[in-house]
Amino acid sequence: MLFKKRKSKIVFGRNSSLTKQTEKSAKKRLIISIVTYIIEILLVVAVAHGITRYGLMVTTMSGESMATTLSNGDSILVNKFAYKMSKPKRNDIVVYRQNSSEHSFINVKRIIGLPGEKLLIKNGKVYINGEELYEDINVELMNTGGIAEEEIQLEGNEYFMLGDNRNNSQDSRFSNVGTVVKDDIIGKTIFRLKPFAAVSSLNTKKNEDKENE
Repeated sequence: MLFKKRKSKIVFGRNSSLTKQTEKSAKKRLIISIVTYIIEILLVVAVAHGITRYGLMVTTMSGESMATTLSNGDSILVNKFAYKMSKPKRNDIVVYRQNSSEHSFINVKRIIGLPGEKLLIKNGKVYINGEELYEDINVELMNTGGIAEEEIQLEGNEYFMLGDNRNNSQDSRFSNVGTVVKDDIIGKTIFRLKPFAAVSSLNTKKNEDKENE
């Protein structure tokens, strides 16, 4: 019986070739990981910038014109996107630019009069289109109506602002402030940060009634 010897092929360098391929694959994965990490960081920075510039901002209440709703030094969160899709509403507390300038200081007041309305302040009370305005917040009768002591007509983009501390507030009653146009409104104040509370729930007559029960 004859046996044939099988010829065996000896392959040189197979292990070294596999090692090189593994190293290339590892380097490729490392590069992909680094690029992915950089992209994630850039996305986070972009989102944070977008939120800061177009979405939310934190500012500080200056002065006592909004007492007792907001006090001097209160940190407040402002929704800058609120009026991109809808119009400002009566009783919204808004942050706006004073004197229609990009570099002017900002102010915080409550919207009382809306575009197209006729507004009058008589005997310390607000009248809209001839009817007394019911306010769901605790405010004093005003000692002066300023420019609104005679009925004024608001233009199509004008808002009449009042501070909640009615007798200690420089607001739309005074000619150095006047009415505020929509383009100067930065956003709607939504939260007081410390102590935390929704601004819409502060200084309301409903809360006062609950406390007295």
